[in-house]
Amino acid sequence: MSDAHLARLAEEYGVATTYEDWRGRRERVSVDTLRHVLAALGLDAARPREALAEHWAKQATRLLPPAVVTRAGRAPQVPLPDSARAWVELADGQWAEPGPGLPLGVHALLVEHGSVRQRAPLMVVPDRLDPAAALGDRRMWGLMAQLYSVRSRASWGMGDLRDLAELADWSARDLGAAFTLINPLHATEPVPPLEPSPYLPVSRRYASPLYIRIEDIPEYAGLEPAQREAVQRLARPLRERGRTADLLDRDAVWEAKRAALLMLFQVPRAPAREAAYQAFLEREGAALVEFATWAHLAEDHGTDYRGWPPDLRDVAAHTVAAEALRRWPGVEFHRWLQWVVDDQLAAAQAGARSAGMPLGIVHDLAIGVQPGGADAWMYHDALATGISVGAPPDAFNQQGQDWAQPPWHPVRLAEQGYGPLREILRQSVRHSGGVRIDHVMGLFRLWWVPEGATADQGTYVRYDHEGMVGAVALAAHEFGAAVIGEDLGTVEPWVRDHLTERGILGTSVLWFERDGDGAPRRPEDWRIGCLATVATHDLPPVASYLSAEHVELRDRLGLLTRPVAEERADAEAQVAAWCAALVDLGLLDPGTDPVSDPARVVEALHAYLARTPSRLVGVALTDVVGDRRMQNQPGTSDEYPNWRIPLASAEGEPVLLDELMADPRLNEAARRVLRPVLGIDPAAAPAPPGPAAPLAGAPPLDPWT
Repeated sequence: MSDAHLARLAEEYGVATTYEDWRGRRERVSVDTLRHVLAALGLDAARPREALAEHWAKQATRLLPPAVVTRAGRAPQVPLPDSARAWVELADGQWAEPGPGLPLGVHALLVEHGSVRQRAPLMVVPDRLDPAAALGDRRMWGLMAQLYSVRSRASWGMGDLRDLAELADWSARDLGAAFTLINPLHATEPVPPLEPSPYLPVSRRYASPLYIRIEDIPEYAGLEPAQREAVQRLARPLRERGRTADLLDRDAVWEAKRAALLMLFQVPRAPAREAAYQAFLEREGAALVEFATWAHLAEDHGTDYRGWPPDLRDVAAHTVAAEALRRWPGVEFHRWLQWVVDDQLAAAQAGARSAGMPLGIVHDLAIGVQPGGADAWMYHDALATGISVGAPPDAFNQQGQDWAQPPWHPVRLAEQGYGPLREILRQSVRHSGGVRIDHVMGLFRLWWVPEGATADQGTYVRYDHEGMVGAVALAAHEFGAAVIGEDLGTVEPWVRDHLTERGILGTSVLWFERDGDGAPRRPEDWRIGCLATVATHDLPPVASYLSAEHVELRDRLGLLTRPVAEERADAEAQVAAWCAALVDLGLLDPGTDPVSDPARVVEALHAYLARTPSRLVGVALTDVVGDRRMQNQPGTSDEYPNWRIPLASAEGEPVLLDELMADPRLNEAARRVLRPVLGIDPAAAPAPPGPAAPLAGAPPLDPWT
C-alpha cells in the first residue's frame, strides 16, 4: 500500500495528515488512524490507489456538489458546462432562476446537461447575523448556571424550569441582569440509569422531561385531592434530600416525576389546552413521532438502539411503524411529555423577558449525542460510525478527550441540506434569546478518534463551513436569536475571523487570555464581540482555582502528564501573575492572599471583566456563592461525580434559590461579587485609576468586531 496514495485520498476528503498541537508543534497522523477515519467515511482505505481513482472518476461525472450554499443577495456559484441548464425549485414548490434574489431557506438546484439531470439542496442563508438586533447597542451581563444544581424548596431534588424562571426574574428585577445562560437541557434516557452529563444526551432535537415542574402543569389543578396527595408523597423525600449537600440523584428524581406525569397524562385537557397540544403535534410532525417511538422502545429494549432486535434498528422500517402503532399509548405519552417541556420552556423565556431581560434565557447546544440514542437512530444516515468526537491534548487536558459521540458525516449531512443540524438548532433557539454552541470549531473541523484508540490518536476532519455556519445563521435569523460560539482551545485564526464576519460572538475566558509573552492580556485588548467570563463549566470555580487544589485533584485522578510539583508551580505562577495584574490596575489591594481571601480576588477578577470592551459578561453562579467544587472534571467518568454536585457555599453548605433571593447575608455576598458588573454602590470603594464605566451605563460601542 502506498502511503502517498493514502495521504492524497485523505486530503481529498478533508482528513488531516498532520496537525499543529497546543504547543505549536507539527504532529504527523498515523497510517492506522487515517485508515480508520477513511473507512468511517465509507472508503476502502486498504486500497487507496483504487479508491482515489474511483473518487476522481465520480467527480468527473458530477455536475453539482452534495449541497450548494449561497448567502442572501448572491447567486449560487456552481461551475457548469456552457450548454447546461439550471433552475431552482423553491421551498414552496414554485420555480425560479438561480439568480441573486432567492429567498432565505432550503430549496433545490436542478441542472440538466444533455441526457444527465442532477439535483442538490440549495441553502440560501443570511450573509451575517446582526448581534445588535438581539442585544441592542449596549454591553450586558448575566448569570451562568448549571440548572440541575440550582434547587429550591419547591423543586423535586434538582433544579427545574420554574427554578430557571425565578432565577431569571430575580436576577433581572433585583440585579439588572440581561440574560441567564444555562447548561444544555437536551433529552436524557427515558429509564434509569440516566447519564448525568448534559453534554452527552440521547437527543439534542428534544428536551429532558427531568426539568418539568410538576405543579406547573395546568392539569395538576384537575387532580382529585387524593391524587394530589399521591403526587406530593412522591415529591417529599426528594425535597428533603434537596436541602442537603448530597450528590444529585437523577434516577430517583425521574422515577418520581415519571409516576406523577403518568397520572397527569390521564387527566382530560380543557378545549384550549387540547387545541394547543394538537398544534404542537402538527408543528413537530414525523420527527416527534420518531423520537417518542425511540423513547418507548427504549423502555423495553434498552437505551442503545444498536442492541435492539434487528427489525427495529432502522427508523424507516415498516416493522418500526407497525410496532409504534401497536404501542401507541406509550408513544403518545412521550409526545405529550415534549409538549409539556416545550410549554414550560416558553413560559421561562416569556417570564425572563417580562422581567426586563433583553435576551432572556440563553441555551447551550452540546457538540453531539450518545451513539445509540434517539438522534443517532433518527439521523443514522447523517452520522459516521466507528468514530467518536473528541479533542487533542491541550494544557489542561494533557491526554486529550474522547467525548464518546458520533460525528456528522460531512458528505451525507450536506446531501440532506443540513436538515438534521437545522432541526436541532431551531429547537434550541425557539424559546430563547440566544444559543451558546459548545466547541463551535466543530462547524469547521472535528477531532475524530477511531473506536478503540486513545484520544491523542485521532485527527481532524474538515466540514464545509459555509454550510455548517449557514445552517446556524438560518435558524438564528428565523427566531431573532444571538449566537455565541465557544471558540476555546486550538483554533485556527481564520475561523475566528469567519465567525466574526458572520455575526457570531466568541468566548473569552480570563484564565486563557494572555499576550504573546504569556502575561495576562490587558482588559482593553480583549475582543468586543464575545462573551467574557472568568472560567467555564469545565474549569474549577474561582475559589478552587486560586488555591490550585484542582492540581491535586487531577493528580489523584491520574490526569497529569508531568510531575505534580511542576504542575502546581505553574498553576500558582498563573494566579500570581493575574493578582499582580489586578493590583497594577488598582482592582486589588497589594498583599491580598488569594488562598485565604478568595472573595476579594473574585470581585477583582469581575471588575477586570467589567473593564474589557466585551459585549457580554457572564458571571458563574458558583462564584457568586463561593462554591469550590468543579461541576465536571474532563477526562473522567466514574472517577469523579461529574454533573451531580448541587450549588453550595464556600463552607460546603447547600444554597437554595429561595435563600439566595431572600436571605440578607447571602444576598449581600452575591452583590459584593456582582458589584463590578452592576455598578452597585460605587462610592463604597476607591475609584480605580482611568475610565471604568460599569456595564449598566456603558456607552454604545460600534462596530461589532
